[in-house]
Amino acid sequence: MQETHIALAHGNGGRWMRELIDEIFAKHLKNDVQTDAAPLILENKDWLITTDGFTVQPLEFNGGNIGTLAVHGTVNDLAVSGAIPRFLTLNAFIEEGLEIAQLDHFILSLAETAKECKVQIVAGDTKVLRRGEGGGLYLATTGLGEKITGISLGLSQIKSGDKILVSGSVGDHGIAVMLAREQFGLKGDLKSDCANVFPLTNSIISLKGLRFMRDPTRGGLATVTHEIARATNLGIRLFQNNIPIRSPVQSVCEMLGYDPLYLACEGRVVAILSSEDAETALQIWRNHPQGQDAAIIGEISDKEKHVIIQTHLGGERFLEELEDDPLPRIC
Repeated sequence: MQETHIALAHGNGGRWMRELIDEIFAKHLKNDVQTDAAPLILENKDWLITTDGFTVQPLEFNGGNIGTLAVHGTVNDLAVSGAIPRFLTLNAFIEEGLEIAQLDHFILSLAETAKECKVQIVAGDTKVLRRGEGGGLYLATTGLGEKITGISLGLSQIKSGDKILVSGSVGDHGIAVMLAREQFGLKGDLKSDCANVFPLTNSIISLKGLRFMRDPTRGGLATVTHEIARATNLGIRLFQNNIPIRSPVQSVCEMLGYDPLYLACEGRVVAILSSEDAETALQIWRNHPQGQDAAIIGEISDKEKHVIIQTHLGGERFLEELEDDPLPRIC
């Protein structure tokens, strides 16, 4: 390619668009881009499907970029639902003026991440937006996963007395993205938790007491707990002392007035298990490289209908539902 930046002509279906697809997308993803549909042999298996969009700003942050985020985000939605991620589709919305070298870098990261997660990208599409109509690059994905036989997870499975586990520290991704923006004069080396959670979900999937799993992305841990409470008509009690939060995350939140419980995570799992299996799951996760900070952070209760957090000082307060987005465009 002779051009150094994206032009509107890269989205017109002509030679420039063909060169863009051939020399960046097809080169890194190594799939057939000449057909409008990809054949899949699904056999006699149950499958789960998910779809997602990614608009992070800036496009690169410590611990990942929009390419790695797109793969991990889609794979993780399948993993927490009890599926083995297998296939992805990719839609790229590219803003006029984006450096082609940048686009190449992000798609290479995406391809390498897909390979690490053992998923194939089997179809895709590109569109070019006029300058000023986008954030450089938006990605949209659809994921297909093979449902693990004999697994039945869902909000309807949750019972009073069940325990709430989180696989690691919360708020890392949200603060890492904010630090990458270099706002408020703040800088730091905190890494996003952006990662494939399938190894974590798969390690506890056979436990009979496993009820439900969710990755706490937009809205963070607080939003997941409200979703559970609303769907089950049960209460939730969280123990602030047990919730793992890294010191840099806590410090930035205290300075700027954020609550880490509302910040997005991109490589964590919230799991609900019976009280009998919760400790077993905790030990399994703590013995895994990705789950060394795992903790039992709360429990399900039929005594109240709210999300209540027991504070460091032993008091209690309602954990309100998120209304305003504290950090827009972080996933």
